[in-house]
Amino acid sequence: MRILVVEDDPSISELICMNLEAAGYTPTAVFDGIEAQCLLRSGKADDAALALVDVMLPGRDGFALISDFLKVQIPVIFLTAKADVASKVHGLKAGAEDYIVKPFEVLELLVRIEKVLKRTGRGRTQICIRDVKIHLREHKVTKGGIPVALKPMEYELLVTLARGRNIAFSREELLNRVWGLDYMGETRTVDVHVGQLRRKLDFYDIIRTVPKMGYRLED
Repeated sequence: MRILVVEDDPSISELICMNLEAAGYTPTAVFDGIEAQCLLRSGKADDAALALVDVMLPGRDGFALISDFLKVQIPVIFLTAKADVASKVHGLKAGAEDYIVKPFEVLELLVRIEKVLKRTGRGRTQICIRDVKIHLREHKVTKGGIPVALKPMEYELLVTLARGRNIAFSREELLNRVWGLDYMGETRTVDVHVGQLRRKLDFYDIIRTVPKMGYRLED
């Protein structure tokens, strides 16, 4: 799934693209507003599912570009240092699906991308990890085409780790994301469920333990 990254700072663009690739997306980097406009008007971006757009771009700023994205029906998330309320309101009223202020956490960005893709009908229907497929619509998992019986929390934990591929999660963060903020159990619960996923999916070398922290799914 292709995502346009319209960001003039090379280091930020590289960081975003690297994490998008790790999460299974195909990023296309664009470094100024005129280049982005030409790409959109040429039809070469029509297959993009989403665009991450900085507001303060050389040539043509993000607010001025929003109409070009809307014409080709590419949803936009603004990523910008402009944190004032007036800019946020302007961006959202102009048609952006979301507005994220820099600096931001990569995991938060990935979650918001998933939310926008789902809301706009462009969300992924499957996540593939080697011979394992997570069928998101059907809420099931197969390994080599054979269904794998996962308990509800095992499934939710797997999806959380898979969507944040190559990102390290603490046990506390996984508890909050999968079991909810009101869950009163211990972090040992996470260890038990990770153990079950490793056994059922043969993910011993894929779900890695991060010493003194938690877990990371690598592929």
